[in-house]
Amino acid sequence: MDLTGKPPDPDHKVKSTTNSAEGSPAIPPMATIRDDDELLLARIGYKQELRREFSKWSTVSYAISILGVLGSVPATFGSPLSAGGPATAVWCWLIGSCMAMCIGSSVAELVSAYPTAGGMYFVTKHVVPADQVPIFSWIQGWCNLLGQTAGVSSVAYTVSQMLLACVSMNSDLVDGKYSYTPTALETVLVSIGLLCVIGIICSLTTKTLHRIILWFAPINMTATVCICIALLYLTPDKQPASWVFTHFTDGSGWGSKVFSFFLGFLSVAWTMTDYDGTTHMSEETHDAAIRGPVAIQTAVFVSGVFGWLLTVSMCFCLTDFESILNSPTGLPAAQIFLNAGGKRGGTAMWAFAILVQFFTGCSAMLADTRMAYAFARDEALPFSKFISTVNPKTHTPVNAVWFVVFFSVALNCIAIGSTQTATAIFSVTAPALDISYVSVILAHQIYKSKVKFIEGPFTLKKWGNLINYIAIVWVMFISTILFFPSQIPVTGANM
Repeated sequence: MDLTGKPPDPDHKVKSTTNSAEGSPAIPPMATIRDDDELLLARIGYKQELRREFSKWSTVSYAISILGVLGSVPATFGSPLSAGGPATAVWCWLIGSCMAMCIGSSVAELVSAYPTAGGMYFVTKHVVPADQVPIFSWIQGWCNLLGQTAGVSSVAYTVSQMLLACVSMNSDLVDGKYSYTPTALETVLVSIGLLCVIGIICSLTTKTLHRIILWFAPINMTATVCICIALLYLTPDKQPASWVFTHFTDGSGWGSKVFSFFLGFLSVAWTMTDYDGTTHMSEETHDAAIRGPVAIQTAVFVSGVFGWLLTVSMCFCLTDFESILNSPTGLPAAQIFLNAGGKRGGTAMWAFAILVQFFTGCSAMLADTRMAYAFARDEALPFSKFISTVNPKTHTPVNAVWFVVFFSVALNCIAIGSTQTATAIFSVTAPALDISYVSVILAHQIYKSKVKFIEGPFTLKKWGNLINYIAIVWVMFISTILFFPSQIPVTGANM
């Protein structure tokens, strides 16, 4: 598609097969069509190639699963805990969730107008002047694609770490250390296997994916509630509420509890991102212009609430803060589960966390592959024709799936030589994606008087400008903070 073209004419009407003299109703402007997704896509400029099999509930389930609270919170719990203590983990999650709602809502409003597999990348075309479209779209597309791919790699690597931590905590404990400690090579090899399995799942038909994903959110939410109850019931000598909500530390070494608190946002920033993941499935969703945006808001709210409950519950269970922080499992949350339920109970709870994180990997891979497909469809990638080809049997972009698998595996292989380097690349995921979102939001605000933007059925109405600017300011602030070293002193290894 020609990205330098002008936005579709809002007054353009598609001729009806019924004679206009017979009083046939006029078709509304492009962005307000709710029931004819294929016609809307055609007006945007693309042919319907994928099958629309996602329903209202599978779309919401997908949106919730791509955030994957039960998997992501335990996997990243150690970051805010070591930086600023339990109170940092608790309040960073609450504040970060509110800010995530502003970002997610802003994204939802924009993609409602142009629901395509390209997501925010395609919206860029309709918020900047025509002469700036090529460079803006190119930068936005690559930032989003690289951020998504790094995200897929990091999720697979995290699932691998969680699986091997489970093996480790079921081995014998000798002199304060488990007899089995996974190596970097083992972690990478397991992550490669997981990426291949996820790739196979993402190569299935959209109808099959709809049936599978429908269960992701119910399992995630039910397991989260059950684990919170089990942790609080089974853990003896829980910490008092005053300690959980007010105990801050300077674990980063920066000499400032305030700055250490800011560094604690890494967990919620890594979890509560990829808001436009749902929009990348727009061409496989019925009534995508409204269902996608509603699913984004629902997912952020549900994940914010459940993530906060899980974080608070685990903080109450920090019976021995230092020993849990330096757990031989390598993950403080795994040690909390082990302390509460013993080997059997802890392993059972941890297994659900691993399963949900695997769901997140599947959802993230789907979003990334649809973005790659859309980007290649506009001939913006090497071998674009090959990558954008839709498989005639599955009616899904299978080539794009394995393109993403290949580069995700390549990123994870970096960890064989340097775990710190791989972790640094994974840490860029959240700020890279969030910056790619707010750059479009900011462009929309700057050029709204010059570029006519046709709103979709989902709008923020009078609150739009305020929410947009809150999202912009927040992302610029927190992205700057998260690019600072998380530990002082800075060495060649941790830099």
